[in-house]
Amino acid sequence: MPLTDRERAILEFEREWRRHVGAKEEAIRAELALSPARYYQLLGRLIDTVPAQEFDPMLVKRLRRQRDTRLHNVGR
Repeated sequence: MPLTDRERAILEFEREWRRHVGAKEEAIRAELALSPARYYQLLGRLIDTVPAQEFDPMLVKRLRRQRDTRLHNVGR
């Protein structure tokens, strides 16, 4: 199943958010009309999907690696 427009927007935002002026949380609200908690929830699920991997393999790999590092450090 292909990515929805919303899923694509989330991945594109995550790829380019550093270009936005201000805090990331403010940009999430302004650009995507999502709370930061909901954004991260959706992003976390999204990076485990094949369509996301196909859309931007480097981004998904980086995000998975960051998540795995955070989970590993929490377990200590």
